[in-house]
This record gives sequence, structure tokens and C-alpha cells, in this order.
Amino acid sequence: MSQIPYKIYLSESEIPAAWYNVRAEMKNDIAPMLNPGTKKPVTLSDLEPVFCTELAKQELNNTDKFIEIPEEVRNFYKMYRPSPLVRAYCLEKALDTPAHIYYKYEGGNTSGSHKLNSAIAQAYYAKKQGLKGLTTETGAGQWGTALAMACGYFGLSLKVFMVKCSAEQKPFRKAVMETYGASVTPSPSMETEVGRQINKMYPNSTGSLGTAISEAVEVAVTSEGTRYALGSVLNQVLLHQTIIGLEAGKALEKIGEYPDIVIGCAGGGSNLGGLMAPFISDRINGRRNPYFIAVEPASCPSLTRGRFGYDFCDTGHVTPLAKMYTLGNGFIPSSSHAGGLRYHGMSSILSQLYHDGYLDEARSVTQTDVFAAAKQFARVEGILPAPESAHAIRVAIDEALKCKESGEQKTILFGLTGTGYFDMTAYMSYNSGTMSDYIPSDEDLERGFATMPSIEE
Repeated sequence: MSQIPYKIYLSESEIPAAWYNVRAEMKNDIAPMLNPGTKKPVTLSDLEPVFCTELAKQELNNTDKFIEIPEEVRNFYKMYRPSPLVRAYCLEKALDTPAHIYYKYEGGNTSGSHKLNSAIAQAYYAKKQGLKGLTTETGAGQWGTALAMACGYFGLSLKVFMVKCSAEQKPFRKAVMETYGASVTPSPSMETEVGRQINKMYPNSTGSLGTAISEAVEVAVTSEGTRYALGSVLNQVLLHQTIIGLEAGKALEKIGEYPDIVIGCAGGGSNLGGLMAPFISDRINGRRNPYFIAVEPASCPSLTRGRFGYDFCDTGHVTPLAKMYTLGNGFIPSSSHAGGLRYHGMSSILSQLYHDGYLDEARSVTQTDVFAAAKQFARVEGILPAPESAHAIRVAIDEALKCKESGEQKTILFGLTGTGYFDMTAYMSYNSGTMSDYIPSDEDLERGFATMPSIEE
């Protein structure tokens, strides 16, 4: 067999025509979200004031295995998809490993990340419903940038609440969002009731995704013709991101490969869930048995040190409650440079898969180890990875080195979710030796757990 190319591309005609809904195949479905007021399972009418109607339907759908991608969304995908599956030959050589390492590269668009896969879908449904605009939160800025691009494309207004420490670390992200027409406010702000309350409770707060979500939802439900859009965690977002895994599966099939190990960074869970899509289906249905690893920051360890139970999805208690692995809605992570992973909870779908043993392992890593891997990868593979993506790189390298020790020739697939060109403050900190690691104490975690509601199941 001739050498596998460095990059394996699909044709435009091979872009998936439908997203994969893992809930339709899960042995144990996720627990229902609960109305924050009644503590009863949410209904479509509960969700419609917050989300577009079609997205609310997708959020609750646990029966349709595949959901058709609208033609207008699929045509937009063709501007930057299919994304390449890359054989990391140079990294393999540098590690002197017998492992075959592949990464699905999602940074080939202006947002520099996979986030556009869901942003364009959510903006499309908002436009189709006749809405005027959307609100959202963003951590590192990839999601805010992606949704700004999508709203700009469809002529919708967008209000973004950006986690304060990320807004300070990455001012150029704000400039890009504004270029696409979005309005950007650091969170917690004084523009909303919940923002003012959180500023009062936590003076000089660096912010969190949970706080920014509260602010964005408040503005959405009090503004006519406006709905809220979320960039991770929710079932609808993980659904849209399955295009990553579906493409990766097709590309690997073309070259006669199949992953022994699938690795993704995990903040809210959408990119890992999306990458796992066809392979978790194989696992559930007994066709193949890949090993799945979720990688999270040691500073925000929701899977490795969190609790599996009902919690609010936001700090201000305005969203529905979801059963998930969580550190508690009141947990405020340290100002880690991986801003996209600074969320207190994990996707209910991934949480249930982890609880049931289908997601095999969760691994937490420190940010200095992450940036060491990012720098090594950048030097040999020629891409400067986002800090979030570098979590997956860290563990992919670790697994490849295990193969070197054992002599096993395993196939490793990981998600390179985006580029790090707006993260130079973080790289400067690492290069200068001033970057430090923060690992929350048990006492820190207990304070977060104390904010979880008491729900009888």
C-alpha cells in the first residue's frame, strides 16, 4: 500500500447530509432538564422563549437518529468544509513512536475553530423564524467570533457577553466580533440585573461562562424578537458538531484506518461529543470498541472531580437544571488561559456516557504541561494550536509515547479544534516562565458543590 497522504480530504459531495443524534441510540437516555421554577421536566413551551423553536425541538429530540442539515446550512459549510484529516507524520517522527496519529483540523475559518459548525445552524434557524437577533456568551472568544460571523451572514444583530478575564487577555477577539457587527461586553457587567448581583457578591470577579450565560439569557428573554444561542453543553450543539466525527469517519475509511483511541478536549463537551459521533455509535452497537478520552484542565475538573447530579447551567439560576457532572454553578474557575474550558459543568450527553462507561476516561492536565505540548506540536506540525486544543494534543502525545514504550502500533485520533493566534498572551506567559498552574483544593470544590440545588430523583 502506498504511503497515506499527509492530508485526507473528502469532496464537497461527501459533506454529511444529516447530523447524528446519539440520544436515539444511547442505552440510557439523559435525565430530562428541569424547569427552574417548577422543577418539572421542561417542555417545548418552556424552551421557546429562550431558544428558536426548531432548536428547542432538537434539544428535546431523543428518537430521530439522523436530523437533516438544511440546504442553506450545508451550502455555507462548503465554504470551509470538509475540513482535513491530517496524518501527523512529523509529530510521529519527533516522538519516535509506532503509533499512527491523526487530527481533525477545524481551524480553517476566520473564527479559527469548530464553533462555526453550530453557529451557522443556530443563526439559520433564527433567521428562518423571523427573529431580529441573538444573544450569547463566549469564553476564549471562538464561539462569539463564530456566531458573529453567522449573524453577519444572515443580517441578525448579536449581543455577546465575554468572560472578563478572556476579554482582557484577548482584546483582538473583541475587534473581530465587532468587525462582523456584534456588540461585546465583558462579563460580569453592570448592564443586567444578574450581572449587578454577581458583581456585588464577588467584587473584582474575573467572570465565568456560567455568569456570562446568565447575562445573555436575561437580555434574550427581555428583548423582543431575540433569542439566546449557546456554543457548547446543550444537546443541539453537540448534534451540530457531529459533522466533525462523521467526516473523520469517512476519511479514515478511505485509507483503511480506524481509531483505537479517540481524544478531545472537554469544556462543555460539544467538540469531543461531535468527534466521537460515528465511533460511539459503533461502540454502542457492538461493531467496534475504540477507547475514548476526555481531557480537561486541572483548574476546572468537572468530570474528574465533579459530582453527577442536577445543577443550574448558569451562575444566576435563570436556565433549566441539567443532570451532569458539575463543580457547582457557583464555582468560579481560576483565570486559566484555556478560556473555552472554564465551565462548571459538562454536556448531559457526555456525562451520561461517562457515567455508563461508554466514555472510558477523563483526564485532567495542568496548563504548563498543556503549553509544553502546544509548543512541541507547533514546532513540528506547523500549526499554532489554541490552548483548548492543546489539551487533546497533550494526551495524544502521552498515548503515543506509551505506544513507543510498549511497541504497539495504535491509531490515535484527536480533535484539533482551533488555532491559537489570538492567544499570544498565554504563549508569552509560558515562554517567559511566568505561567503557573492552579489546582482547586477540596475546600474550593466544596464551596462550589454547596451551590447545587437539592433535587429528589
